[in-house]
Amino acid sequence: MAFWPTEQEMQTENHYRQLEKLFLSANIQEFYSGSTIRVSRERAEIMLPTDQKFYHGAAAVHGSVYFKLLDDAAWFAAASVVRDYFIVTSSFQINLLRPVHTGLLKAEGVVRSASRQLIVAEAVLYNEKGKEVAFGTGQFVRTNQLMTTLEGYSIG
Repeated sequence: MAFWPTEQEMQTENHYRQLEKLFLSANIQEFYSGSTIRVSRERAEIMLPTDQKFYHGAAAVHGSVYFKLLDDAAWFAAASVVRDYFIVTSSFQINLLRPVHTGLLKAEGVVRSASRQLIVAEAVLYNEKGKEVAFGTGQFVRTNQLMTTLEGYSIG
């Protein structure tokens, strides 16, 4: 017996692919070139190769890069459960554990709780050896802006 995805499952998968497209088409990605993203139900994974342009004065990756990866991974995990409206980060707390000098960074985001008004998601950042280098927790809320009005997000 063959398994055929339901219309709802196809729409959900399309939503994930459109979120990935939204991430990759954002202007900020020109600076963070080489990053990749994968979105699934209540999860997101972002990878970014380090570059010297990310370094602070001590030749390690600046905390702003940690923040971006953690916030994005948590945001896209949260956005995976909201198909109609754009969400925004209302707060985000990060903890930096160790410096990164070279290699590939991987951020993994996961939804911890979701209600109509608030989504809480966490993210962990790993170096290329799989060691945790930072983690964070964010709160995300819906806006009045429809996802379909965003230039990088289109249902097709």
